[in-house]
Amino acid sequence: MKLLLSLGLCLSLTVYTFGQKAETLNAKDQAIAEHFKTEYKKKNYKKFEGKITVKDTQVQFDDKVIYYDKSEKTIASLLKQGLIYPQLLTDYQMQKFLDETTDKTQKRFLKLQKDPRASFDVNNVKLVNIKELTFTDPNSKSKRFKITFKDNRINSTILYLIELTNKSAKDNTSLDEFITGASLTYLNQIE
Repeated sequence: MKLLLSLGLCLSLTVYTFGQKAETLNAKDQAIAEHFKTEYKKKNYKKFEGKITVKDTQVQFDDKVIYYDKSEKTIASLLKQGLIYPQLLTDYQMQKFLDETTDKTQKRFLKLQKDPRASFDVNNVKLVNIKELTFTDPNSKSKRFKITFKDNRINSTILYLIELTNKSAKDNTSLDEFITGASLTYLNQIE
């Protein structure tokens, strides 16, 4: 009788264990998944059209620089393809400020400046910790990532969400090939 009871208990625990989902999302990842469900708007961003110079752990876009770690092959590929670049991030941050700020005095002050973009200038920053967001369920022609942006001048860290779309990609396309033929179709800064 004890043997049957023990066997039944083991069997019921085993069934419960195998019945659970393989991957549970932490709170941040759940918020990101929800963000893509509710706030996602596809947009096409241009690739960088100027001169791109690659040196060791930095990529120079005309006169602006972004750094990366050598171990971050995906970030290096994104930068070398001109999908992410300082001028894009500068324009994005300025537009985000204009869209979200309700203080009319700050907006007027910004317009009075000789170069309003200077306040949002992205240069000598570092991109690190890229992670593909497989849980957001894109198709084989698009991939989503989160990237950490570090600006040592003001000691800040910002998280960006991006989506790359490659219309000619297939299920077996390598990540490097995917990025080579991709375009940036989503960019968002999250707190």
